[in-house]
Amino acid sequence: MRIIIEKDYEQMSKTVMHLLLAEMYKDKAVHLAITAGSTPKRMYELLSEEICNKKAFDNVTYYNFDEIPFKKSGGYGVTISNLKKAYFDPAGISMDQVHVLDLSNYEQHDDHLEAIGGLDAIFMGIGADGHFCGNMPGFTKFENKTVEIEIPADMKQALVGEVGGDIDEVPDSFVTMGPRSVMSSKAPVMFANGKGKAAIIKKAFFEPVSENVPSSIFQLHPNFTLVLDEEAASEIKDLV
Repeated sequence: MRIIIEKDYEQMSKTVMHLLLAEMYKDKAVHLAITAGSTPKRMYELLSEEICNKKAFDNVTYYNFDEIPFKKSGGYGVTISNLKKAYFDPAGISMDQVHVLDLSNYEQHDDHLEAIGGLDAIFMGIGADGHFCGNMPGFTKFENKTVEIEIPADMKQALVGEVGGDIDEVPDSFVTMGPRSVMSSKAPVMFANGKGKAAIIKKAFFEPVSENVPSSIFQLHPNFTLVLDEEAASEIKDLV
């Protein structure tokens, strides 16, 4: 495990951008799974400025690693919609370069990844409970590949914000690449910022591997990179 600690969110975002660009500049077909959410917001702003409309990156295919569909309106789900807004549209990336994972094709997803030689890298955040992608404690097992997960009734209200505030848009299930699928990536990269992530960073990467803390599985990957700002690293500074 490689741990990179940067001074602040801005520098962390630049470092993650450079790691992503290093993959994109490879002289071959490149397959990257990337995350939506608040943590990569600045990184996508920087990356969009760097590559806007550059045909040099037509070799890159992007993947979402989880998806929450809009139950009522349909169309692209939450993850792809957010990626379009944060990165694909500002950077001028055609949707022809995006392989969309959703409920219609998740059962074939792992076969597809195997056919293209696997993901070159996957860029993820970490939840305060240690989840990554859609792998929340108690929902998936380490041996799971890409799966559909039924959303319990008592969890649906918590997802209202994800679908724009309309409870009628909350679906009955979502899909995610499971731990086994994600671990098949050649280079998993996780990044986090802020004091609120400090405790889970310590628990996930400096305590025993456990399905109760899904991200702890990356302790077992031979090419895993963790990028943090100083606040997120504040509880491990004496351990690295």
